[in-house]
Amino acid sequence: MNRFEGPGAREARIRYLDGDFQVISPGAFVRCAVTAESIPLDELRYWSVARQEAYLDAEASLKAEMQHDPELRKRSK
Repeated sequence: MNRFEGPGAREARIRYLDGDFQVISPGAFVRCAVTAESIPLDELRYWSVARQEAYLDAEASLKAEMQHDPELRKRSK
């Protein structure tokens, strides 16, 4: 059993703000919008305010940005 399973381990609902986030419904973790992996709240560092999504790491955040903004794909070539 991983640390997100078992009694009381549920997904939190979060409002993502500029430089901070607000817990709407308590929980132990959120899910990455790109990988669907669990992210403990104390390790959450990357999110999109505009899309209200959490990301596991910088790579997942960049992947989401490039999917949502085709112009970024052109610049990276």
